[in-house]
Amino acid sequence: MHVNFDGLNKSGINREVLALSLGRFGDGIGNSILFIIIPLYVADLPAPLFSFSETVRAGILVSMFGLVAGLSQPFAGMLIDRLNRRKPFIVGGLLLLCGATVSYNFVHRFYLALVIRALQGLGLALTIPPTLALLNKSSKQSSRGGTMGVFSTFRVASLAVGPLLAGLIHDHFGFSAVFYTGAGCILIGALLVQWWVKEVRDLQIQAFPIWDRRLFANGMPALGFATFVMAGSFAMIAPLEQRINIHLNESPTIFGVAFSALMVARIMVQFPLGRLSDRKGRKLLIVAGLALLAVATLFIGWVAAPWQFITLRIVQGIASGGIAAPVFALAGDLSRKGSEGRQMSVVTTGFALGISMGTLFSGILAVYFLALPFLAIGFMGLIAAVMVHRTVPETIQKTRIKNLSRSEN
Repeated sequence: MHVNFDGLNKSGINREVLALSLGRFGDGIGNSILFIIIPLYVADLPAPLFSFSETVRAGILVSMFGLVAGLSQPFAGMLIDRLNRRKPFIVGGLLLLCGATVSYNFVHRFYLALVIRALQGLGLALTIPPTLALLNKSSKQSSRGGTMGVFSTFRVASLAVGPLLAGLIHDHFGFSAVFYTGAGCILIGALLVQWWVKEVRDLQIQAFPIWDRRLFANGMPALGFATFVMAGSFAMIAPLEQRINIHLNESPTIFGVAFSALMVARIMVQFPLGRLSDRKGRKLLIVAGLALLAVATLFIGWVAAPWQFITLRIVQGIASGGIAAPVFALAGDLSRKGSEGRQMSVVTTGFALGISMGTLFSGILAVYFLALPFLAIGFMGLIAAVMVHRTVPETIQKTRIKNLSRSEN
């Protein structure tokens, strides 16, 4: 089937972008399927070496994925820059994720599940930096916000579909069917990338030492901190479900609605806000998104009714839509040719660590009082907004000024 992308290129959509986004969609479903299955699965696994409660073991298993993925991504970025190859890492990482997901069917001890979870994190680390590097190379600066908006929309949609699919399959067919379904979705993503995506190699690049500080200038650490705060803000409620349900005197259904409300809101606004960043600039949207996210997160700690909780989660979704695509696009604008893997891994590492650390620290801080984790991450959001405002340059405005000067001459 031939698809004509000519009319979509101006919005940042082409065959490579669509294939990479669909590949991420498949991998996202395969991974998010495990979100609600792992706590159930852990309960059936003997753990003689880990004398912790079932909930603690589930938390360790969930956090292991994000922790390994986050810490491994900078090294994956260095490797793809050094070898000047991207597509093999994406396909290889997806196949590792696929194989690890199938392997859960043969696990009979908790420590083996821990090893497999770490392998899944490594597979993700091999996939994300080269994916964003190829997205960067497959897009133009004038439409890169739209490109990243499409990619982020598919990613968030997969997080909404996966848990729902997992629940339905588990209830009717059991654990094995869930693992095989997740692996199948990841495999489809790998095949789409293999068939549709072309490898892009740099012929002439400026060589930089592995840890050259110039690669992490122009506010790149601030963008990484922004994604850390964003991910932590919407993941932090996961371990607080029971506390929030008791506080609101509501059933888990309301919590599920609130959890999904953020993702639905972000799906609706992600692409339009990405395109808006192509026209109006990226930095303003990021700073505004961080400020709005911070305020919404601060207030969640004091919600007194379900409608307030759901409304604030919707606001969080809109705010994160103003952060994600513009951050990835701005990181792409600032990346140096041949070093995209290392530089863009800064923002992807921030996201992975935000998911992992957000859930971990919220559970710890909530021991003192429920509003404390929301206060902490809210103030971190305000700090991130100030950091981006003060250290990150605006790329779209500079480009327009240059183009205007050329036209006048």
